[in-house]
Amino acid sequence: MFKTKNLTPRQLSAFTAAVLAIPISVGIYFMEQKWKVAAVAFVLIFLGSYLLIQYIFQYFIYRKIKLIYKFIYQTKASKKEETYNKYILPQKSIDEVREDVEAWARQRSREIEVLQKNDEFRKEFLQNLSHEFKTPVFAIQGYVDTLLEGAMENPELTRRFLEKAAQNVTRLSRLLQDLDEISRLESGELKIHPQPFVIQDVIREAFETLALKAEQQNISFSIKKGCEQPLVVYADKDRIRQVVLNLVDNSVKYGKTNGSTVASVYNTDGRHILVEISDDGMGIPEKHLIRVFERFFRTREGRGRDVKGSGLGLSICKHIIEAHGHSLHVRSKEGIGTTFGFTLDSTKQKLK
Repeated sequence: MFKTKNLTPRQLSAFTAAVLAIPISVGIYFMEQKWKVAAVAFVLIFLGSYLLIQYIFQYFIYRKIKLIYKFIYQTKASKKEETYNKYILPQKSIDEVREDVEAWARQRSREIEVLQKNDEFRKEFLQNLSHEFKTPVFAIQGYVDTLLEGAMENPELTRRFLEKAAQNVTRLSRLLQDLDEISRLESGELKIHPQPFVIQDVIREAFETLALKAEQQNISFSIKKGCEQPLVVYADKDRIRQVVLNLVDNSVKYGKTNGSTVASVYNTDGRHILVEISDDGMGIPEKHLIRVFERFFRTREGRGRDVKGSGLGLSICKHIIEAHGHSLHVRSKEGIGTTFGFTLDSTKQKLK
């Protein structure tokens, strides 16, 4: 079925001119009974109507449409865009122009949504940053004020307060170092220095480092049965040690008493090694899984625990793994436990 709504302006001008010219020329033929006169009249009326309608489209309608396109792109038109506006745009039907405008509107809507989410993230980040800084600063201020008000007369109390203040100074220093490290990771300033090493050795080092902390909650460490065979990866050993240490530390912080932390290592395809750290602790609600790698983010349940740290560990881990060209992922279920995993290149892939 013939549809005029899909016609270009020129086709629509020709169609309208024909609609005007045909009945008029037919009427002239019946009055004059001369087909040559009718034919000349048809040609003249068709051409005149076509040019007039095309002029109206060009100067009264498409000039407005050009302004709409300029508003959409919000920039001074380049030579390519000027050519497009002059030759391509007039070939488009009104429906095609409408589709362009609707596509632009959808894109703007998505951009606004992203900006709103970023603004919410920024506000929450600043609130969390303020909280993380205020806690040690207020503690230090309290200890110092107490000492200045007369507590220094008691040597034992003075020493204890100074030790507490020193602990909070260390916490502040660690927080600043972590923020600086994230900034360098994100900007690419922190370079990765890969080398071959056995990933199980790094995992065992992390277990030994945190053994005393785990004993306080009677949490056991182990490498999953069948994953003991040494697997060599090609990565920055110090950085991967930092990642593994942080993931194991988290499994202790949020693990349950008499629980366990299990490390698994798999050769997935001969080119990549999968490393997973699993615990049987409190787990993470599904709605929070997409946010666990945000700076300072903790679930409400996690905040309820007396957990020390800058709140930047997982974010740093994420950036370190991404700097190696891979990604850090998480699986979790409340009351069951959590598994963090990442892949690394095997030595074979890099040393060929």
